[in-house]
Amino acid sequence: MASKDASKPNIVFILSDDQGAWALGCYGNREIITPNLDGLAARGIRFDEFFCTSPVCSPARASLLTGRIPSQHGVHDWIRAGNTGDEAIEYLAGLPTYTDVLAAHGYECALSGKWHLGASDKPQQGFAGWYVHQAGGGPYYDAPMIRRGELVREPGYVTDAITDEALRFLDENGNDDRPFYLSLHYTAPHSPWIANHPQEIVDLYADCAFETCRQEPRHPWSIVSDAPNSPAAEALANPREALKGYFAAVTAMDRNIGRVLARLDTLGLTENTLVVFTSDNGFNCGHHGIWGKGNGTFPLNMYDTSIKVPLLMSHPGRLPMNRVSGKLLSGYDIMPTLLDYVGLPCPAADRLPGRSFVSHMLEEDDGQAASSSPQDDVVVFDEYGPTRMIRTKQWKYVRRYPFGPDELYHLRTDPGERVNRIDQTDTGEVQEALAARLDEWFLTYVDPAIDGTKERVSGNGQIGLAGAGSKGKRAYFEQGMTFTVDV
Repeated sequence: MASKDASKPNIVFILSDDQGAWALGCYGNREIITPNLDGLAARGIRFDEFFCTSPVCSPARASLLTGRIPSQHGVHDWIRAGNTGDEAIEYLAGLPTYTDVLAAHGYECALSGKWHLGASDKPQQGFAGWYVHQAGGGPYYDAPMIRRGELVREPGYVTDAITDEALRFLDENGNDDRPFYLSLHYTAPHSPWIANHPQEIVDLYADCAFETCRQEPRHPWSIVSDAPNSPAAEALANPREALKGYFAAVTAMDRNIGRVLARLDTLGLTENTLVVFTSDNGFNCGHHGIWGKGNGTFPLNMYDTSIKVPLLMSHPGRLPMNRVSGKLLSGYDIMPTLLDYVGLPCPAADRLPGRSFVSHMLEEDDGQAASSSPQDDVVVFDEYGPTRMIRTKQWKYVRRYPFGPDELYHLRTDPGERVNRIDQTDTGEVQEALAARLDEWFLTYVDPAIDGTKERVSGNGQIGLAGAGSKGKRAYFEQGMTFTVDV
């Protein structure tokens, strides 16, 4: 079987697309059908307070791989151009990722599914296996993919195809002595939702009341793409059909994850494989009156439904089973954690914002004891271009440079983030303290040359590399107020 060294287990890292923590059975959604992921949670750890670093796909994915925040890696919005062909751009070129480290230490690394970090037509960042989407996604049938460097159309259901490629990788490497790392990046449940998923799975939700996802009046900041047949416009016009499609996308993905877990069992790899499941960012399916994520509104939003994502980890025999963690953690913690878990060094760890939480993973209790670490004190920061957030267990403070009002929510009494207390006189000291910590933290980690507060990011997408020398990207952000949104 692959790795026989207990200190260097194999890793299967499963990443969904646009899936809030609310959209899983093990997180309390009684209507969605996710038995395999629920079972994975029962065999490992469910993290109830895990947050993406930015509520849109490309920046969040770049942060997972590099351990850096957007103002350190320069991916501030979803990648609009530079995906393939003569104009292809490697947005992570020169930045060490944890997959680079794994590959350098003998891991066989493969990616099946969504990349969306530029130059999709060639393997990067330590990956040898490379079956990816040409851009950020597309239709679920006849999907535009890249196989062995060739641009192709995948004739079947793409969630199945991504899984088939992953199973081939497991079969080919299951008897190798080298440890492996497999990134399994689904586009589910990203749009499109209507008429894009197997009908027999959509029909499972024919009688669903969708009480776990009630539609709210449209948010005053809500924006909808002006593109023909925009998924958000379709969802607002026919939310029930969109919800059936979104839920079906999750269930179809869950079935395919079940295939992967079963193959690990068949190959005798379960006992020495860490399985991780998370999502790039959250999503609002009518929550707060929005169909979208951080760029579902303008000004860009930082609601928990946009930034809180599932995180499940399972490794039988090493990690506790059926444990729930309430520790606040972020996507920038993933790189140091995975490398620590397999006993490898994390490059430039002292300059990265994240910290390994392996010791917390190995604890049998919830691990909520007091800590002197500032990471446990304030815990979570987010950014999306010029919008920044600091979140504690009790409070969330959102600062916008320069678009729109700031926000302050008392999460203990207002978990739904309904009452903005920014102008209430009795919260002045809280706001001042949070603002100071926000400034201090970002001052510590931001690269001034690619500082998101200097970019007019509106959710339209990124063209070109970040920084003062990148006229293409800067010009696009300055002109781009048409709100063509990636949903």
